[in-house]
Amino acid sequence: MMIEELGFATIIKYHLKIPNMEVKISLNNFILEYLFQQTNSQKLSYQSSIYKALAKSDLEAFKNILQSLFASIPYNNFTNNSMQNYEGFYASVIYVYLQSLGLDIIGEDVTNLGRIDLTVKIEDKIYIIEFKMGDSDALKQIKEKQYTTKYLDEKKDIYLVGINFDKNEKNIIQFEWESIDSIVDIYH
Repeated sequence: MMIEELGFATIIKYHLKIPNMEVKISLNNFILEYLFQQTNSQKLSYQSSIYKALAKSDLEAFKNILQSLFASIPYNNFTNNSMQNYEGFYASVIYVYLQSLGLDIIGEDVTNLGRIDLTVKIEDKIYIIEFKMGDSDALKQIKEKQYTTKYLDEKKDIYLVGINFDKNEKNIIQFEWESIDSIVDIYH
């Protein structure tokens, strides 16, 4: 390890295993504190608001909370790097926040036709979320790849959520959603 710290070597590949949910939540909270530099009360307020919005299927509130969350990332975090250019950065921020709530989430959820960027299960609801940079149609991909089919037998309300980000705005520029009821006929 010391040779890596001195710059004589570079770690190319590694595997980090989190032993249990308690440690996973603690690690995610640590990452959130580092990234957002929020007080505990600010973080708890965001977490509580996100949980309530998802539990009530209030996707307008969920969008507003996420936009506020991204707006709170200090400008200095974006200097001397290009992380705002990549979908993975924005997806990771949302993933870590939802993971810190202890929700049942699956990143890169594999189906027979592709990969769902993020699946979130909360109470009697399933959210299938697709992230895109720019103005690509995220909902179109969810429908074309029939991502909802994997979860139709769970007898839960299913929501399709398309979230688009912009590298200059460093925030959400488009947020669209539909419930499964409005697309069920596509598969039949």
